[in-house]
Amino acid sequence: MSNTAPETRSATATDAVAESYVTQLAALDPILATDLGLAGHDHRLPDLSPSGIAERAELHRATLGELEAIEPEDEVDRITHAAMRERLGLQLELFDAGELHRELNIIYSPVQTLREVFDLMPTATAQDWENIAQRLSAIPEALAGYRESLELARERGHVAARRQVEACRLQALELAEADSSFFTSFTAEAEPGGEEPAEELTAALTEGAAAAREAYRMLALHLEELAADAPEKDGVGKERYALWSRFFLGATVDLEETYEWGLAELDRIIAEQEATAAELYGEGTGVREAMDRLDADPARKLEGTEALREWMQATSDEAIEALAGSRFDIPEPVRRLECLIAPTQSGGIYYTGPSADFSRPGRMWWSVPSSVTEFSTWREKTTVYHEGVPGHHLQVGQTVYRSGLLNSWRRMACWVSGHGEGWALYAERLMADLGFLDDPGDRMGMLDGQRLRAARVVLDIGVHLGKPMPQRWSQWGTGTWDQPKAWKFLQANANMDEDFLAFELNRYLGWPGQAPSYKVGQRLWEEFRDAAEADATRRGENFDLSAFHRRALDVGSVGLDVLREALR
Repeated sequence: MSNTAPETRSATATDAVAESYVTQLAALDPILATDLGLAGHDHRLPDLSPSGIAERAELHRATLGELEAIEPEDEVDRITHAAMRERLGLQLELFDAGELHRELNIIYSPVQTLREVFDLMPTATAQDWENIAQRLSAIPEALAGYRESLELARERGHVAARRQVEACRLQALELAEADSSFFTSFTAEAEPGGEEPAEELTAALTEGAAAAREAYRMLALHLEELAADAPEKDGVGKERYALWSRFFLGATVDLEETYEWGLAELDRIIAEQEATAAELYGEGTGVREAMDRLDADPARKLEGTEALREWMQATSDEAIEALAGSRFDIPEPVRRLECLIAPTQSGGIYYTGPSADFSRPGRMWWSVPSSVTEFSTWREKTTVYHEGVPGHHLQVGQTVYRSGLLNSWRRMACWVSGHGEGWALYAERLMADLGFLDDPGDRMGMLDGQRLRAARVVLDIGVHLGKPMPQRWSQWGTGTWDQPKAWKFLQANANMDEDFLAFELNRYLGWPGQAPSYKVGQRLWEEFRDAAEADATRRGENFDLSAFHRRALDVGSVGLDVLREALR
C-alpha cells in the first residue's frame, strides 16, 4: 500500500461495462450515489415501489448479459467478471425470491436508510440545503412506493416477523413526532455559509421536514395494519437463510459445520478470557468480576459523548501515526478519519467511506442511546481499530485510492459484509498480535468483542434454522432456539448495556445471516492467510505477511469465494 502515486492501467471493455453500471445504478438509487459521493443525485430518492425494484433488477440482468459478450483482458478483468457475476447474480436471486419487496428490519431497510442518507449530505452552502429540502420533499413518494412493495409482499404471504414490524413502527413514529423528529432538529440547524438561511430556503426546509414527518406517520399506520399478518416466529428457515448467508459472505459455507465451529470457537474465547482475568487480578478471578473491576477503574472511564468522541479521535490518530510507514505505508488521503457521534440514538456503531475524491473523509459514527452516558476505554479500543485503521477505514480507503487500477464498481460500489467485516475482526486480532493490545484490560475488550461475534454465529444460525439448544447452554430451557433463550444466551456472552444488547438481538432476528458474516469472514480471512503461508513454505520462501495484506486488500471488497480464487 504505497504512499506514492497508485498503480495505473488502461481501461478495458470490462471496465467500461462496470463504469456504465455504476452510472446507471446511481441514477436508479440516489441514496447509493450519495453514499459513494457521486454528484448530481443528492436531491432525489430511489423508487422503492415494485416497478422501481424491477427496474434495478433489469439493470443487473442487462449488465450480466453485456459481460458475457466480453473476454477479460487481464487478471483485474477476470476478477471483475467473477465478482460481478457473483454480486449481480445474487441480487437477481433475491429479486426472484421476493426478498427485495419484503425488506423490513430495525437496522437496514428503507425505514432507516431514507433517514440516514441525510447524515452523509454536505451542508456547507445554500445549494446543499436546497438539495436537502428537495430530498425531504421526496420522502412521501419514496415511502408510498415502499408501502406498495410491502403490500405486494403481503399478498405473496411474505411479511416480516411481528417483532420487526412493531419495532419499525416505533422508529417511524419517533421520526413522525414534530418535537422529537430528526427532521425537525436537522432542518432547524441550517446555516449555509455560517449564516441564517434565506426566507425562501427556510420555508422549503420547514415544508420538507413536515412532509417527511407526515410520510413516516403514514408508514407507522401502515405497519400497524401489516402487523395483523406478521408471523410471531422470528426464524426464516434454512432456504431463506442460506440465500442471505451467501449474500453477506460472498461464499457458500456448510451451515451445520459452521454452527458447530461457532460453539467450539465460543468455548476457546471464554478460556482465553478466563486466563486474561487471572492475569489482571489473580487466580480465581471470574471474567465478569474482572470486567466489573475494569469498569470501575477511573483511569479507564469516559464521561459523556464529547469525551467519547475526543478519545475515539485521539486513539484513531495514534494508530494511524504508529502504523503508517512502519507496519503499513498508508496513502496520505487515507490518513484522515473523522470520529463522530451520530445524530440518532439506536445503539449502532458504523463506518462510512470517503467520497471518490476524498473531499468527504471516511467517518466512524457512534449512535449512543440517550440512557448511556458512561463509556469504558478498555471495551472500545478494539472497536476503534475495527472501524478505523487497520480495519474498515484502511480497507475501504485503500480501495478508493486505487482509482488508476480498479474501476469505480470495484473501488466503491461493491461491498461484501463477510469480506469487510471479516477483515475488520481480523484487524482486531492483528493489532493484538502487533502489541497494541498488550494491556490485559484492552485485550479483554478485544476478547469481549470476539466472544459476542462467536456467540451470534451460534445464535443466528440456531434461531433461524430452528436448531435445538446446545447442552452446554441449556440452563435456560431445552427445545429449539427462540427469542427468550437467545436473550439469556446473549446476556451470558455479551457484557454491554442492555439497551445496546436489546437492539443487537432484534438486529440478528430481523437480518438473517448478516451478524455471523463478521466472525465467519474472519475465519475465512485467516484460512486464506494460512494457505498463503503454507504455500510459501512449500516453495522454500519466507512468508511476508505485509505483502499478503497488500495483495489481498488491493483486490478490493469482493465475495470471499472470489477472493479465495484471486489469491491463488
